[in-house]
Amino acid sequence: MADAFIVAARRTAGARKGGRLAGWHPADLAAQVLDALVSQLAIDPALIDDVVMGCVGQAGEQSFNIARNAILASKLPESVPGVSVDRQCGSSQQALHFAAQAVMSGTMDVVIAGGVESMTRVPMGLPATLPFKNGFGSYMSPAIQARYPGVQFSQFAGAEQLAVKYGLSKDALDQYALASHRRAAAATREGRFDSEIVPIPVRNAEGTATGEMHAADEGIRFDASLEGIAGVKLLAEGGRLSAASASQICDGAAALVVANERGLKALGATPLAIVRQMTVVGHDPVIMLEGPVPATPVALRKAGLSLDEIDLFEVNEAFASVPLAWLAATGADPARLNVNGGAIALGHPLGASGAKLMTTLVHALHARGARYGLQTMCEGGGLANVTIVERV
Repeated sequence: MADAFIVAARRTAGARKGGRLAGWHPADLAAQVLDALVSQLAIDPALIDDVVMGCVGQAGEQSFNIARNAILASKLPESVPGVSVDRQCGSSQQALHFAAQAVMSGTMDVVIAGGVESMTRVPMGLPATLPFKNGFGSYMSPAIQARYPGVQFSQFAGAEQLAVKYGLSKDALDQYALASHRRAAAATREGRFDSEIVPIPVRNAEGTATGEMHAADEGIRFDASLEGIAGVKLLAEGGRLSAASASQICDGAAALVVANERGLKALGATPLAIVRQMTVVGHDPVIMLEGPVPATPVALRKAGLSLDEIDLFEVNEAFASVPLAWLAATGADPARLNVNGGAIALGHPLGASGAKLMTTLVHALHARGARYGLQTMCEGGGLANVTIVERV
């Protein structure tokens, strides 16, 4: 079977809800990243066999196959197809898996995997809440309700359950949140994100360009303090988590070019990394966010690697309890985890986060001269993806 190479990886800087990317239609925002990849590699865009794009909020401006719409908003020819994926927060990580599987099979040679989410323009949960409020029912079918009586699936409840299960105190969660901001701030000051970020013109709410460029993650609190974080209101009375120890609502897009050896020759490109293992597991949908814990050893075993052989880890910071529980369960070295900060500081643009994290991971492996990287995401429904890559 052929290898799957990551040839290029780019992302927008994250933007706060109502912030510097709020004036961008999500199809146009994703198109900016597609165009940047094609321009960076100076390739014939007709060589692209498919575009697989993750998106969670597939409603309104993100409906009607956002991947295809991003292509039509880009400089890519109409001949390039596109398909949209929803595996909740792991949507664009799954897009990478699908792209890698396609080129490994030889049925395709060059595929772009990416994701986009405008949480400003398509608020979180809209595809479920809008139909429900208008009398079109709920995803909670009678059979699901019978299997999980009295249960309301909630990532917020799951995050608290995870903190309790692993004995994570509020102070530990707050300390982790502070570390995320400090790592992200240091990475930004030192220019570690420069090679991965596509600068985007800032547009106001009416979509008019302001003359500024958005080239740095907007959510980082460079002056973050433990006192400030600790003082934020809890998400639930008597709980341990607050908005300060949870991922930030975010607008953003990211994408990667994936190719096999035949595709590499056609592109005339040098790869950044090889995809060594792709794993996805189902887990308890009630605690919901624990999936990366059982998924990680499965991926390592299939890759024939030990935890100690992994140089860098990216574990999505949906809530601080997720990476801390993962650390507690795996015994991984915390100094190798989310070394440039995570979603608590940088934002979590849902369907774009998988591609965003992989973009950061691949660039970090090169910056540090490291060999192996592992990325994992907790996902709605009790799912988790794990991807292991090797720097080339």
